[in-house]
Amino acid sequence: MLQSITQQGDDQKLNLDYVLTQLQQDGIIIGKQRKELEKMLTDSRSQQAHPLVTVAEQNWKSATSPAYALTLEELTRWLARKTGQEYLRIDPLKVDFSKVTNVVSQAYAKKLKILPVHVSSSELTVATCEPFISSWENELANIAKLKIRRVLVNPRDIDRYLVEFFGVSRSIFGAVSDKNRDALSRITNFEQMVEVGKMGEPDANDRHVVSIVDWLLQFAFEQRTSDIHLEPRRDKGKIRFRIDGVLHVVHEVPDVIMGAITSRLKSLGRMDVTDKRRPQDGRIKTLTPTGKEVEMRLSTMPTAFGEKMVLRIFDPEMLFKSFSELGFTRHEQKIWSQMIENPNGILLVTGPTGSGKTTTLYSALKHLARPELNVCTIEDPIEMIDAQFNQMQVQTAIDVDFATGVRTLLRQDPDIIMVGEIRDRATAEVAIQAALTGHLVLSSLHTNDAPSAVTRLIDLGVQPFLIGTTLLGVLAQRLVRTLCPHCKEPMPLDPATWETFTAPLKIKRPEHTCGPVGCDECRHTGFRGRIAIYEIMPISRPIRQLITGDVSHRELRDAAMKEGMRSLKVSGAQKIADGLTTLQELYSVLQTRED
Repeated sequence: MLQSITQQGDDQKLNLDYVLTQLQQDGIIIGKQRKELEKMLTDSRSQQAHPLVTVAEQNWKSATSPAYALTLEELTRWLARKTGQEYLRIDPLKVDFSKVTNVVSQAYAKKLKILPVHVSSSELTVATCEPFISSWENELANIAKLKIRRVLVNPRDIDRYLVEFFGVSRSIFGAVSDKNRDALSRITNFEQMVEVGKMGEPDANDRHVVSIVDWLLQFAFEQRTSDIHLEPRRDKGKIRFRIDGVLHVVHEVPDVIMGAITSRLKSLGRMDVTDKRRPQDGRIKTLTPTGKEVEMRLSTMPTAFGEKMVLRIFDPEMLFKSFSELGFTRHEQKIWSQMIENPNGILLVTGPTGSGKTTTLYSALKHLARPELNVCTIEDPIEMIDAQFNQMQVQTAIDVDFATGVRTLLRQDPDIIMVGEIRDRATAEVAIQAALTGHLVLSSLHTNDAPSAVTRLIDLGVQPFLIGTTLLGVLAQRLVRTLCPHCKEPMPLDPATWETFTAPLKIKRPEHTCGPVGCDECRHTGFRGRIAIYEIMPISRPIRQLITGDVSHRELRDAAMKEGMRSLKVSGAQKIADGLTTLQELYSVLQTRED
């Protein structure tokens, strides 16, 4: 006879019979599913695996209406409600594992299948996957001298983080020698602080340092990180991840370990490990936990307390994304596709740093690349390597700049040229010369909107008639955070706020919109991922006639709007109407008012 919840006593491991019975009683599964599972599993197997894992592996849908997937996380939530316990999804970004691993040993935690996840001055939060085993609570409370708050988490997270948290802490401790700890304790003034790297810094190839770097990179890939920041500080170095455009503190490590991590990464990136006084750039290619190739661009900067390093992570899959996946509407995709299909001329992508310009350029090149075409690029630096392109990197140390690079590419019989950025008159003029001689040229500029690209080229000293002759169009863009699909909910949109934001454009207010709620999938931010909004300005005949030495930004913008250009605000409004982002998010991205 199967036990009910009231019959199950303390210190009994969760069993499959109990889980299946309660799921069936709650109408989540049906008897047929249960019988099929019991027939398939042997007694020995069902005892070895955690019951929730066994059920989750069946990939069942619930028998409820509406139906939902019985994932391991969903089953853990259900069990927490069923047993009256607090549910937690472990967010490793919010766990200070140097603290929690000091509370108990790994052997003790592994034996009891528990994991400390937070320590405060009065309370210790401990995760478990066994809701009916509680005998360890009093013992641990006496050991830690803290009140115990138990939370229920999924069993796979317990197994994973027991290894990960203790393993990283052990590597950090192992890398810090007694000599280094003594040296750090004697540091009392600024002059000594900047000498930390000389006080017996661990070898970059030390096995502990290698383990820390491996963990850091794998962890970053799993968290959808775009940039890793390694920042030396007065006492401890900070590791921060940029996720969906926002920086999160991941961990703090002793300063000497930060130096060793930086040296290890410099070595992997073929940089000069001994030179810590000058900024350097490097590149690493590695594999994610799923076996996908990923490229990283490394950049160092000397600071008062040591070298600061930033690793920009490039996802090669971005090259294979369609324009619609990047955020183009059908209308925008049609105009952009028509523009890039021209055999010659210049196309410009504009926006601030970090607005996704490079991704758009690469996607356009990937769309255009064919075996019969020679696609060449000059970049600073090469951000994503692709076998279909012939890519050259700017190297100012040997006088290879953008202008020189384009001249070189013109002698390579190109069909399409991509110039990473137009920064000066020389680059602009040689790019225009390439367009005049029958090549399609794609490049980027730093301007606030599409019409500003024309006035920017004039300010650089380019002759207006050359701009009018060669410029095909300009695309301006921004990246906005998208609402988490797991928790977003319909919400009203305040008419007054909408009118204030859209004035004087008078964009029609969407009838329906969504707002952020926050869940475990989005770290309770309400947002997950980013998407682009666009402003596309084809250079039509009326606009071409306006491009003179004294043309103003206002004149160009008014003419473009009359020709049908949809502004960034209009593009953003469409994303709001589609339930993809919020008005507040657009406010934060579009800080300048559009006329």
